[in-house]
Amino acid sequence: MSTVQISASDVNKLRQQTGAGMMDCKKALTEANGDFEAAVDYLRKKGAKVAASRQDRESNEGVVIARTSADGKRGVVIELNCETDFVAKNADFVAFANTIADAAVNANPANLEALNQLPLNGVTIAEACVEQTGKIGEKIGVSKYEVIEGEKVVAYIHGNYRLGVLVALTAAPAGADEAGKDVAMQIAAMNPIAVDKDGVDATTINRELEIAKEQIRAEGKPEEMVEKIAAGKLNKFYKDSTLLNQEFVKDSSKTVAQFLSTVDKGLTVTAFKRVALGA
Repeated sequence: MSTVQISASDVNKLRQQTGAGMMDCKKALTEANGDFEAAVDYLRKKGAKVAASRQDRESNEGVVIARTSADGKRGVVIELNCETDFVAKNADFVAFANTIADAAVNANPANLEALNQLPLNGVTIAEACVEQTGKIGEKIGVSKYEVIEGEKVVAYIHGNYRLGVLVALTAAPAGADEAGKDVAMQIAAMNPIAVDKDGVDATTINRELEIAKEQIRAEGKPEEMVEKIAAGKLNKFYKDSTLLNQEFVKDSSKTVAQFLSTVDKGLTVTAFKRVALGA
């Protein structure tokens, strides 16, 4: 049994250092005989145990953070999950998600696994999530990570951190930030499946054609007309489902491609990423 006297100031100091609860900090210092490093280890181990015990819990709440590099040529979007909306709205949880996004922007990891191994405050991001699980009492973890590059990348966060969008443009003319945000809002609202029809995979095209043909035959159209009508329906699918061909939500008289051309001749989108919470 420890004979070391644990003062309130020591407990508060450890709480400030770790973010753990007062009682947890007092117990950690008691168990560690007042040794701060050992107490931190104790809390981390406690967090690991909490994390392990919550692996079967659903963590579909959280936040999505989209961020760009200082030069505006690269963007990342991450999804950090928790179990309840109450935690997701907590300012400290949002701040933690932002530190992960900042680390991703600075280090440019290749994938989610590499992101989780990045250093953050003396531990890896994966370990920091375990520590947060210990402090908060909910399963915490990064579930999605996307990155794109371009001449101009614009980031947009929609709906109180529930959806993040990145848009890569071919150039950075005057007005590119505002135009990029407008296009990002379009992506958030309309959820296109590709930039243009050339980006639609063959499986999707074949499925849409087969559905169209069955619909046309069910309507009793002659077989010799099926292919032609199906091609028209496929073009309608491209117009509804690919970004550059969609009607621009702020001005339905223009497509997104036409809107971008009014900002700067030849300006277009090379890539986009859309991450919706829990999707």
